[in-house]
Amino acid sequence: MILGLIIACEIGFWVAILAGLGARYILKAKRLGAALLLCAPLIDVVLLIAVTAHLATGAAASWHHGLAALYIGFSVTYGHRMIAWADTRFAHRFAGGPAPLKATGWQYTQRCWGDFARTLGAALIAAGILAVITWWIDDPNRTEALTGWNRILGIVVTVEFIWAISYTIWPRKAALPSSHAPSSSRPAK
Repeated sequence: MILGLIIACEIGFWVAILAGLGARYILKAKRLGAALLLCAPLIDVVLLIAVTAHLATGAAASWHHGLAALYIGFSVTYGHRMIAWADTRFAHRFAGGPAPLKATGWQYTQRCWGDFARTLGAALIAAGILAVITWWIDDPNRTEALTGWNRILGIVVTVEFIWAISYTIWPRKAALPSSHAPSSSRPAK
């Protein structure tokens, strides 16, 4: 049940974003677009309430509950950035906005360190949710499946840290201009 709800929430998150941006840029309905975009964070609240209600019925916590905590943590820390990413592309496609730029060099390195901070924040939020669930249930037999998530969160943060370090040492280089411009003329036969 919880796994299906997590999948539904992820789909609902993107539907709310796409509907909000579609209303903003295609229908030119800015208020409707803003209202639809505000639905995206409400989906996290729905998931948190559902997980709490499920556990309140006496159900044992499963890896699905840990995944829900992880989803909520990442949604809170990365949600705004994902919406901004989609907004830039919608503005470019439907409103004549500038093309999205691909970050290189120090700018990309800074983005990697920002991602590390977001990932660390997401892991801390998820760990906090897991700790509250474990404390609230107060039954080690029912929360046993949640203890392994702290190791997974540590691995995710470590990988993100290594990624940021690697781009600090070896910054992403800008793409070289192509010396082979495509020819519009056809070769003679």
